[in-house]
Amino acid sequence: MKYSQLCHLVLLTLLLALAPLATHANVPANASAQGVHEFTLSNGMRILVKPDNRAPVVVSQIWYGVGSAHEHGGITGISHALEHMMFKGTARYPAGEFSRIIAEQGGRENAFTSRDYTAYYQLLAADRLEIALKLEADRMRNLTLPKDEFVQEMRVVKEERRLRTEDNPNALLFEQVNATAWLNSPYGIPVIGWMTDIEHYTIADMRDWYDRWYAPNNATLVVVGDVDPHAVYRMARRYFGPIKARELPEIKPRTETRQLGERRIIVRAPARVPAVLMGYKVPVLPTAGEDWEPYALLVAAGILDGGESARLARTLVREQELAAGAGAGYSPFNRLDTLFMLSASPSQGTSLADLEAALTESLERLKREPVSEAELERVKAQVVAREVYRLDSVEGQAMQIGMLEKVGLGWRTLDEIAERVRAVTAEQVQAVAQKYFDVDRRTVGWLEPLPIDPDNPPSTFEGHLR
Repeated sequence: MKYSQLCHLVLLTLLLALAPLATHANVPANASAQGVHEFTLSNGMRILVKPDNRAPVVVSQIWYGVGSAHEHGGITGISHALEHMMFKGTARYPAGEFSRIIAEQGGRENAFTSRDYTAYYQLLAADRLEIALKLEADRMRNLTLPKDEFVQEMRVVKEERRLRTEDNPNALLFEQVNATAWLNSPYGIPVIGWMTDIEHYTIADMRDWYDRWYAPNNATLVVVGDVDPHAVYRMARRYFGPIKARELPEIKPRTETRQLGERRIIVRAPARVPAVLMGYKVPVLPTAGEDWEPYALLVAAGILDGGESARLARTLVREQELAAGAGAGYSPFNRLDTLFMLSASPSQGTSLADLEAALTESLERLKREPVSEAELERVKAQVVAREVYRLDSVEGQAMQIGMLEKVGLGWRTLDEIAERVRAVTAEQVQAVAQKYFDVDRRTVGWLEPLPIDPDNPPSTFEGHLR
């Protein structure tokens, strides 16, 4: 298995928001939050519009403040299942009509669920925006949840879980490590849910979740593209304004219980290669006691895994030849504390114990030795470059704006990221390494391969079943 595949499967959740960051020069136009226009309807729905007239296109996204972190035992994964059902029709637009209409207009649409939010988006020619808003407003309150569609779509969700997790050894390792790391934080819940819960959903469960969370005062409309902000506001007010606000459930803190020692787990599953996955509990921007710490952790991840010149690739893969591939991942853009992850697959003849020791030593070096100025500046430039160029598309801009809003940071954070990363010092990187990379704060998982059934090989599925 190629290392890029390993990282994608094992670290996907944490790397989505860590994205790539550009040097001070050649920064794309529209690569900041400047120019965002903010409106609020009388029912509490927020509207954020960022004009970008480089092409006559627009992306429209509706972000609901609900995801797997709002769930509890018995209904885990229901936010994701409801995302599927949102395409199954209203009285005005029956099942399949939403997608058919968007395709007929030359657009494309989809949706995604995460820990803290569920979002629906359309990419269209700019003069077709009103169609998307009309359709989204209709399904915000008028979902019919027909029984036959529910039964069929839950089969799809179960198959998605089998393909993406249960038949995918690296995804299975990630899920098991994550569930072991968190005792009471909802981040231990897999976004897709546990199979036993999926098998026992009812239409009543789905209706209750929809009625609780799908309301204008729990939604943010993000529009980026070749549009006039005030025209977008008028359209939004026309279609979403008549929808009444609802009383939203109280969100309990669910702060994670202090970890009192290392946790370890062995996952035995059919697989081609073994793997090690290590997660250390760390703060994020909304939870950090010192606001510079998440940026220092972000730079630390770049030092370990920022391309072929980074430490893990250089030391473990090329110099010591202990690993076929190794990586690190961290995202500061979450609502609750998260995990700083390291993963690796061993080279021929290397034991998982030796590989784990080498990963641990890479963190110990960060604790012992301040990063050189040259290495620090190179890594910071890479981190900044990735984040800036990620914002070069209308979709990238809308994604970042919506995500920052829904984790409680606010879209203005976009303009702080590059500056805060550049301000990180070698002493700060060393300080967060010493503070957080503690054996007693970590969870370690080993993937020990079982023989592969030739008639049922591990899945390589990476698509979206809907």
